[in-house]
Amino acid sequence: MNKKNHIKSAKRTIEIEYKGLLKLSKSLDQSFIDLCEELLNRKGKIVTLGVGKSGHIANKVSATFSSTGSPSYFLNAGEALHGDIGAVSKEDVILIFSHSGESQEIIDTLPFLKDLGSKIFSITGDKSSAIAKQSNINLSTDVDQEACPLDLAPTASTTAALALGDAIAVALLEANHFSSEDFAKSHPGGKIGKRLLIKIKDLMHTGNNFPKVTPDTPLSEALLEISNKGLGIAAVIDTKENLKGVFTDGDLRRCLNKRVEIHNTEISSVMSKDCKTIDSSSLAIEAVKLMQSHEIYMLIVVEKNKPIGVIRMHDLMQSGLI
Repeated sequence: MNKKNHIKSAKRTIEIEYKGLLKLSKSLDQSFIDLCEELLNRKGKIVTLGVGKSGHIANKVSATFSSTGSPSYFLNAGEALHGDIGAVSKEDVILIFSHSGESQEIIDTLPFLKDLGSKIFSITGDKSSAIAKQSNINLSTDVDQEACPLDLAPTASTTAALALGDAIAVALLEANHFSSEDFAKSHPGGKIGKRLLIKIKDLMHTGNNFPKVTPDTPLSEALLEISNKGLGIAAVIDTKENLKGVFTDGDLRRCLNKRVEIHNTEISSVMSKDCKTIDSSSLAIEAVKLMQSHEIYMLIVVEKNKPIGVIRMHDLMQSGLI
């Protein structure tokens, strides 16, 4: 049995698909601009339509549209004439994906879509195909060859179609000034959404749960405050609500090593004066970065430069941010 060279096969595939993408990039012209403008000025949603392998591409591109500020849904051409076409509104625009441009299931839906008054755009490998000719605007994803050694299985052509769909989505995203905050709103359940939505004030310990003492508090009483609040820290705050320092487990270990008398020692003499803070309106992910860069496990939370709470690495981990 001949040993297969998998690396050689993989490199050949990637190189062929790369050449297809390079050809696609060079082929972009006014039609791409016109299509983007039509999609930007639509009144309804973007309906991506496809079947088979091109249907999978159309479905993915539709999801990308929706998650980047251009509401969209996918319509399987094989199901369209069996009731699903009823979901299409006359204000929706149709974006067809078909490499051959001759998919009969799609061709059969075109008269009904046109009767609705929908504008029809297409992405095909052949600009002279039936679907291309019946489209208001057509973009070509013609490739010189498929990566499949039989030149049969859609490979380079589907990669080109996916890349072109992503290019359209990004062009619309930029034109709509779609922000990271907008992106997070459509991904609230994922880690990306959490990183862009959750703020310090959503996770911090504040109010009666915020351990704090005054500078003249005896160390023994400060330890009781730390124990009662269970956060392993106490903020040292003067009568004008200014943060003077913090006392942590690390400071306690140093006191024990020095055999400090806990009843007669004021917290101000053994606290850490250099304490890191973060504003309550900051994103929680910023607290992660700050703690990691300074190799600490908690921060004092401030609002208008006044201490109002504390946030720990443990809180950030429980939120699912890390």
